[in-house]
Amino acid sequence: MILQINPKNPQPRHIKRVADVLRSGGVIVYPTDTVYGLGCDINSKKAIERVRRIKKMDPKRPLSFVFADLKTIADYAQVSDFAYKVLRRYLPGHYTFILKATRLVPRIVLTKRNEVGIRIPDNRICQSLVAELGNPILSSSVRMPDDQLLDDPVEIDRMYKGIVDIIVDGGVFLPAPSSVISLVDDVPEVIREGKGDVAPFM
Repeated sequence: MILQINPKNPQPRHIKRVADVLRSGGVIVYPTDTVYGLGCDINSKKAIERVRRIKKMDPKRPLSFVFADLKTIADYAQVSDFAYKVLRRYLPGHYTFILKATRLVPRIVLTKRNEVGIRIPDNRICQSLVAELGNPILSSSVRMPDDQLLDDPVEIDRMYKGIVDIIVDGGVFLPAPSSVISLVDDVPEVIREGKGDVAPFM
């Protein structure tokens, strides 16, 4: 089902409804500042496995975590003083920052390198949802079989109806992937150039 949420002033009752779906182990589609994402509660092993099945993903492929703010990132990632300054400057924004994971990160989402992708999208729906849930959301972009990004909730509903539990309609926007920057060992490395300006990290 599609649930329309105001992108500028998300309705608290709608945000709570979606968060309750996540708490119960559900999988959702929701807007970020770059793309529509496929997401679930990072504490639900079954939901994580379901996301991977839906996307037919390699279990070794890393997944990103979406946070509401900087406050709890250090619970899930090893944040040096250098990394914190970078996060504070560029988040919320169109970036995914790669850091070493802490022991709080569920093993099912860890790569052999024990790294995790950190996102704080510049999107009020997204931030409100994570804040209401109380912990990060696991996220992966919503795409067509040909890898094309989807931008229209109605189109997404046609493709994912009966596959996900709820589709959050935050409007139609031009999708583009986030820029992925590794900050491991305090050495910035551009992994993928996307919507965020990568010039400061070159």
